[in-house]
Amino acid sequence: MKIDWATLGSVFGVSLVATVTLVGLFTLGITGLSRRERAVAAGGSAGLAVTGAYACFAACVAAVGYGIYLIVA
Repeated sequence: MKIDWATLGSVFGVSLVATVTLVGLFTLGITGLSRRERAVAAGGSAGLAVTGAYACFAACVAAVGYGIYLIVA
């Protein structure tokens, strides 16, 4: 059995970048929602933060859906 180390390293690198990106997007979404709660408590509005949070969550869902599509197809 021969292991193609270059391909294995490439898959590892892409997986690492994709994981860090998804975790970062999800963290930004959570941060946006927490800013909304702070703004409401202070009597203000945080429409941009909520819109950004929902966009981050939508990007996470799209990336996971694409990954599932790649596995199934």
